[in-house]
Amino acid sequence: MFLKYFYDKSLAHASYLVGCQKSGEAIVIDPSRSIDQYLDAAASEGLRITGAAETHIHADFVSGSRELADRVGAKLYLSDEGPADWKYQFAGQHDSQLLKDGDAFYVGKVKFEVLHTPGHTPESISFVLTDAGGGANVPMGIFTGDFVFVGSIGRPDLLETAAGVVGSAEIGARQLYQSVRRFRELPGHLQVWPAHGAGSACGKGLGAIPSSTVGYEKLFNPALQFHDEQQFVDYILSDQPETPFYFAVMKRVNKVGPELIRNLSPVDAVAPNELARVTGQHLVIDITPAAEFSKAHVPGTINVPSGTLVQWAGFFADYNQPVYLLTDPKLLTENLRGLRSIGIDNVGGYFDTAAVREAGLRTESYSSATPQQLRPRIESGEVKLLDVRAATEFHQGHIAGAEHRFLGKLLREIKCIHKSQPIVAQCLGGGRSAIATSILQRAGYDVTNMQGGFKAWVESRLPIAS
Repeated sequence: MFLKYFYDKSLAHASYLVGCQKSGEAIVIDPSRSIDQYLDAAASEGLRITGAAETHIHADFVSGSRELADRVGAKLYLSDEGPADWKYQFAGQHDSQLLKDGDAFYVGKVKFEVLHTPGHTPESISFVLTDAGGGANVPMGIFTGDFVFVGSIGRPDLLETAAGVVGSAEIGARQLYQSVRRFRELPGHLQVWPAHGAGSACGKGLGAIPSSTVGYEKLFNPALQFHDEQQFVDYILSDQPETPFYFAVMKRVNKVGPELIRNLSPVDAVAPNELARVTGQHLVIDITPAAEFSKAHVPGTINVPSGTLVQWAGFFADYNQPVYLLTDPKLLTENLRGLRSIGIDNVGGYFDTAAVREAGLRTESYSSATPQQLRPRIESGEVKLLDVRAATEFHQGHIAGAEHRFLGKLLREIKCIHKSQPIVAQCLGGGRSAIATSILQRAGYDVTNMQGGFKAWVESRLPIAS
């Protein structure tokens, strides 16, 4: 048997290529939309991808299962559990096998047994893997999807917070408790292969280690230590990360079926003289580093540096409107891959950074200042301090008088912020507040970015509140 781990750091997404070296067949578990990585890896091992399996309808990235079915004829293995509202609507368009608890299927001599593990989502399933051609013929590991992570478990509130299914969070939490009880009955030697790592919004406190074992998680995973259902429900529903707006879009896209990449329109360069018109009508994202953007940028653009584009673009983009990029053409392919991984397919075009610079259109800048420089203005009330960190960070400690405005919601809630006084944007280290500063400036606010953020404030031994 062959097993290879793939990890997309920008999405904290893990996927797996499993192959039977005797038959030459392979399957991808929870594939991303960028399928070339799997095809290349399979080819290098003398394998051909004949299947793609999903543990559930994903909310945080566009699944690549349909892409694999279209490109290489991969058979789809999809959950048939859960209510009618959460069935795969595109399954009938491809060679598919719908799965229920207790079912099993093979890829060569590799066996996959299906466990229904609801809670994160109603249709969630896990796959117990056995290398039936490897001699021992006993289960080796379990692909848990978003059910059990290293050091955490999947959040049960996404249907409510992302898809608007009122009351589903507590129902999901109680289903999750029963799934956890079932997980505890599994053999301790089983390896645990989750679909996400640290940084994912699909749970809280995810570990950065790629895999674990059932036995280790039973001993040390905080979510697996509860033996009272209500205590578990209270724990799992508290302090979850903010739900990105695009999760609702991803749920629909992955249920109905993602558009095939070959059908997407090409993304062409737009002349610099069109910038003023485009920024007045659409979102234009400049992906240059924050330090460069602060010194000179085009009015009306927002700054989301390339390394954080996937993390934040889903919060800011209106999926019903075209988005434009201001980028070095050499980075365009990478940026498009990132945007398409979260379903932002409607990219109206891009502006060449060098051409825009040569045209002299970068006429705006913004100021930054240290905590020591800003403290008198903050404490006197001369400026309004906006803390754009997550709510959990803010509650653990913040600067007295700060108003909390989570960065992901800032663009949508910006009209709630008065323009009666200048604003200071602040986060933990200055990166998120730089993005916030660009959004606020675009809306006409007088804004300064706090250098070093809350961390620098604390290191300067300035007072904090909690």
